[in-house]
Amino acid sequence: MTDRVKRFLPINRKEMTDLGWDRPDFVYVSGDAYVDHPSFGMAIITRLLEDAGYRVAVIAQPDWTDDRSIAIFGEPVLAFLVSAGNMDSMVNHYTSGKKRRHQDAYTPGGEYSKRPDRATIVYSNLIRRTFKTVPILIGGIEASLRRMAHYDYWSDKLRRSILLDSGADLLMYGMGEHSVLEIAEALAAGIHVRDITYVRGTVFKCQDLSDLSGEWDLLPSWEEISGSREAYARSYYCQYINTDAVTGRRLVEPYREKEYVVQNPPALPLTTDEMDHVYSLPYMRDSHPCYEDQGGVPAINEVRFSLVSNRGCFGGCSFCALSFHQGRRVQVRSHESILREAEQMTRHPLFKGYIHDVGGPTADFRHPACSKQLAKGVCTDRQCLFPKPCPNLLCDHQDYIALLRKLRKLPGVKKVFIRSGIRFDYVLADKNQDFLRELCSFHVSGQLKVAPEHVSEPVLRLMGKPEHAVYERFADRYRSMNRTLGKKQYLVPYLMSSHPGSGLKEAVALAEYIRDLGYMPEQVQDYYPTPGTISTCMYYTGLDPRNMQPVYVPRSMQEKRMQRALIQYRNPENYQIVKKALIRAGRKDLIGYDKDCLIRPEGRKGGKDRERLKEGPSKKDDRKMRTKRKPIRNIHKKKKS
Repeated sequence: MTDRVKRFLPINRKEMTDLGWDRPDFVYVSGDAYVDHPSFGMAIITRLLEDAGYRVAVIAQPDWTDDRSIAIFGEPVLAFLVSAGNMDSMVNHYTSGKKRRHQDAYTPGGEYSKRPDRATIVYSNLIRRTFKTVPILIGGIEASLRRMAHYDYWSDKLRRSILLDSGADLLMYGMGEHSVLEIAEALAAGIHVRDITYVRGTVFKCQDLSDLSGEWDLLPSWEEISGSREAYARSYYCQYINTDAVTGRRLVEPYREKEYVVQNPPALPLTTDEMDHVYSLPYMRDSHPCYEDQGGVPAINEVRFSLVSNRGCFGGCSFCALSFHQGRRVQVRSHESILREAEQMTRHPLFKGYIHDVGGPTADFRHPACSKQLAKGVCTDRQCLFPKPCPNLLCDHQDYIALLRKLRKLPGVKKVFIRSGIRFDYVLADKNQDFLRELCSFHVSGQLKVAPEHVSEPVLRLMGKPEHAVYERFADRYRSMNRTLGKKQYLVPYLMSSHPGSGLKEAVALAEYIRDLGYMPEQVQDYYPTPGTISTCMYYTGLDPRNMQPVYVPRSMQEKRMQRALIQYRNPENYQIVKKALIRAGRKDLIGYDKDCLIRPEGRKGGKDRERLKEGPSKKDDRKMRTKRKPIRNIHKKKKS
């Protein structure tokens, strides 16, 4: 164990031979640069295998145009493990407008990505060309969300299970700790990979349904879903309600005669002891030294001084893939485990006294939603928070408050921030308001970012978000608490444009809300149809898979640009497109007179001001708008400080 603490895993043949190995048991191939930190899936899986006694080597960002890049360690004894990295490779490469990104935080120096599009498929095919019989196991977020047939936004069509297109032998979905250790044990025992069909959290190929034991549900075939969007919506929702380890069933997706893809039920959630063990492994907690001359790996800077407290999320947002990947059951680490990691963190030479985050998918979820989930699993026919908190919801922040207080008392810690997000409706559901006081007193860095996403009730229902009035109640309590504490801290709402159900009418309503709020967001999230979400199913099918009701979908890039521009209507660059949007929406009455504020404030009449639209703003008008925007400028100054 002493040697392990002092070294990274080998990344080339020399490092492997220096360890006395002739070849590794596993070779882990990743689309990310090698970062040995538990916020990276590659680090967790490789360290777990090492801890179990296996020899593991890493090939990070191989040159997919050169077959030799995949063969630097030769053929592994047991298998290749393949992942696109911490991000889906297509999301990593393209914006929601399908434009190429120019930076990659998971590549040395933040340079343009050194991984291919659809990296899991490309790497697996590269391996298979070189090694004909070695088992290939795929996993990570890219494989997990594409485990069955799925809509692909970038090609605008359905694609088959990634297991088929990659040519891999097994797919591990979800977080993978239990699955990879069970598969490794089977391979080490001499079991052929084609016979490993019993492991939870895996997907495998099958040629004859008579070979399947136990019960299973048959999904619509590839031919059916390719020809019917309604069939695809039914298929997706069946998968969605089978993401819990207790209630989830085995699912079978037919492709052609004697070709089936079989999804086993999800892996069991990690216990607190298991979570603690995962985070106690001897991570180097840094990027590999070989990247130093290239500026390091930027992604480590986002997580170096952050603490993972939990996994899983029962929030149920339609546009989020977390419940499809991690499940709705919350899993947590013990206080002792988190405090040990924080103490290590304080000894880092770059630590300045600030813990950047203590959280997970949702920071303030520190226990399962209700006691019934432990024995009976999550409900398949209802959500925990939407449309209103379930009567059985256990809403209690006391454990989280206790953890934060312990962290604040650690020597060398000046401030503990919460940046991974809180659920404002969950905060309101807690009858004890100690957490809100604690949050405002100690854990906000001038601004608290929360995610109401929209103001239109029909859109919010499709998003799986609470009514807008719930956000307003939280905003009132937040402002009141800060007044009580004598603090000037702001609430910054995350907003989303072009979500299914949002037309120009709804986008204009959101713009009017922003106008009345006196706020222009610097960043707006255009809805991004990524695999594995209810919203993506809506986007492709035009149906809400939960009730099969029709849903309006803004698909054209022009309308998407209009909806985004409406939210940022104060930006002079958006002048013409906002004007077109207002005309198309039948809201000419909102057209103002100033290019810096196209949507006319309430109470202002049209007339001469509207005529000035043709000429642009006068100097007098410009002075008026600068005065009118003074509160916004103050907010921006606060952000910079």
